[in-house]
This record gives sequence, C-alpha cells and structure tokens, in this order.
Amino acid sequence: MTGRLEGRIALVTGASRGIGRAVALRFAEEGATVAAMARTQGALEELDDAIRKATGQGAMLIPESLTDFDKIDQVAQGLYQRFGKLDILVGAAAALGQLSPMGHYKPKMWTDVFDLNVHANWRLLRSMDGLLQQSIAGRAIFVTSKVASEARMYWGPYAASKAALEQMVKTYAAEMAHTTVRANLIDPGAVRTKMRAAAYPGEDPMTLKTPEEITGAFVDLAAADFTKTGEVFKAQ
Repeated sequence: MTGRLEGRIALVTGASRGIGRAVALRFAEEGATVAAMARTQGALEELDDAIRKATGQGAMLIPESLTDFDKIDQVAQGLYQRFGKLDILVGAAAALGQLSPMGHYKPKMWTDVFDLNVHANWRLLRSMDGLLQQSIAGRAIFVTSKVASEARMYWGPYAASKAALEQMVKTYAAEMAHTTVRANLIDPGAVRTKMRAAAYPGEDPMTLKTPEEITGAFVDLAAADFTKTGEVFKAQ
C-alpha cells in the first residue's frame, strides 16, 4: 500500500459487505481513518477486526440504516464533534429491487429503491457538505451503473434511481467547482457481489472481479491530488 490517504477521514456507506467493505478496508490500509456505516453490527465488527489486523488501528463503526434519514444528520454531528471535517465520502450502499416489467412493481418496492439509492445519498450530501468543505480536499464518490445510461428491460427502479443519482452528483460537483470539494461517480462493472448474484443467478461468479480488485479506482478519486469532478469513471 502507498499511504496515499494518510491522515484523511473517510465515511463509507454499505461497509458491511461487497464493494463498500472492500473500499473501507483498502482506505484504512492506505492510511485513512474510516467511519464505516451499515445496518449489520456483526458484519461491521468483522470489518473492524480486518482493519485492526491490517493496520493496528480500529474503525469508527456506525450500525445504522441510511433510510433512517435523521440518523445521517446525527452521524454528521458526530463526525464534526470528533474530527471537525470529512475528507472523503463514499456512497456504496444500494438496493437492486425487483427485476420485472415496469407495470408490475409495487409502489413500496419502487419507493424503497429510491429511498436508498437516491434520497439517502442526497441526505448524505446535504449533511456532509459543510464537513467536506472543511477539508483541504473534500472528495465525494458514489457508485453507479451503466444501466443509468443504457435502457434495459426489467431494470426500471434500479436504472432510474442510478440515473437520478448521477445527475444529483454532477449537479453537486458543478456547485462545488469553485471550492476544494470534488464529486464523482464510479461504475464498477461486473463485480462478484451479492447484488450481482441476485441480478444474474446463472452467472459463474468466479469469472468476475472481486470487490478488492477494483478498490484502486476509489483510492485514485479519494486522493487529495485528484482534481477531476462531475464525471463517471469505470473501475479498471
């Protein structure tokens, strides 16, 4: 590891598994102090064990649901009291929803997907904006998908929510253009995650990249010397 994130404070959502977990661990290995947020206490504790084993330092564990929106404000307050800033925000938590024709979705399922994929990420930006601006190089990174720009049958709520997320992040990036905050998105491609397995049940997961293999792209965008903003990057 290169220590590219030494001394930086990072909040990672969806940190209990998949891409979020891999990013949280990699950031810690790169020297960041990690605040890991996810619903599952046990999985967060396992992440903390992995971080301690790799770095000798623990993580700040936040076992809360992102769709309990008021909790996000409380997390921001806690970060302010402890650190006075936030250097890196990673929005990795997401819901796939049901894959079916547009007319078959139940309203609650549609709303649930948008609550996590869009509304929770807006609340994160709203709550963390002031903290990111306290950093000498605030970085906001969100996970998107190519279905945000490619019409694909049966992917209605996920595709629509990711399209909304992309426009929201690009708008925020434009608003932050004259500050030290940069906001971008990463399309991880085909990665061996639980969500991918649910979407493609017949696919051999061993043919896919692991979440750990794509964390380098997140480190690049989180680094203080990365200056591009308002763009979608593909994980290599």
